[in-house]
Amino acid sequence: MNLMGLFRSPQNELEKGGKQLKNPQEEQHEITMTCPKCGTQTPVSELWDDLNVCRCGHHFRMTARQRISFLADDDTFTELDADMTSHDILEFPNYENKLKSARLATREKEAVVCGTAKVMGEDCAVFCMDPHFMMGSMGTVVGEKITRLFEYATEHRLSVIGFTAAGGARMQEGILSLMQMAKTSGAVRLHSDAGLFYLTVLTDPTTGGVTASFAMDGDVIMAEPDAMVGFAGARVIEQTIRKKLPEGFQRAEFLLEHGFIDLITPRSRQREVIARLLRLHNEGKQDACVQQADAGETKEAEA
Repeated sequence: MNLMGLFRSPQNELEKGGKQLKNPQEEQHEITMTCPKCGTQTPVSELWDDLNVCRCGHHFRMTARQRISFLADDDTFTELDADMTSHDILEFPNYENKLKSARLATREKEAVVCGTAKVMGEDCAVFCMDPHFMMGSMGTVVGEKITRLFEYATEHRLSVIGFTAAGGARMQEGILSLMQMAKTSGAVRLHSDAGLFYLTVLTDPTTGGVTASFAMDGDVIMAEPDAMVGFAGARVIEQTIRKKLPEGFQRAEFLLEHGFIDLITPRSRQREVIARLLRLHNEGKQDACVQQADAGETKEAEA
């Protein structure tokens, strides 16, 4: 009796005695995200359909491009200063490698994306900070891009919508990054003096020098639910004042209760609310222009 090959393993799945082929769909496992609030694992595609919001209401962080895609009308966003990039001005150890890693991970050149767009038909300028690019930290280029956006908006009579997400000023650029606080705030003031509208949307996290400057300079300050907003970290504050901070300190709901922000708007309603605020301002701006024109004609007639 020839026993050769009796106990050998099958050479392929179709060979007699081999395993049945599995359904290819069973082999595919979609990437999921675990909610830090409720612990639910949700497929990324399902999260994106719900604007990166879990069923329990937790708002996951978004990239700058994701925010622009859900905010702006189709094919209306035009990017400004897209080629600006940071450099290791102070020769800070390992800074160049961190910049390269951030660019590869996010496919962005910097931690903020600026441009113009329409929101439900309303023209505006918009900037979105990206928490995935070095935690959205503000360096010289971030400050310069935001300043240029406000200058452009002032020149072209546009409202500005700003989505903030930052770990603060970028320590690798030292005092140069801190100088952006004054520069951006000055540009916001000139924009305001021109009678133009600025809306800030505080997202998780908005901290440090960004909070101490343009993030809190808005005519209307909106926040996402449960967003962390503050200057120094909670542990630093507790160690400094030697007291336990209240529950929910530095969260959007706490700030609303104490008058630091104007409203909290879930992501699903932000586009509608932003468009309404833009429309109210634009109508008021048009009325002001008409009144100025009428006043000018009256003066000419009297002369």
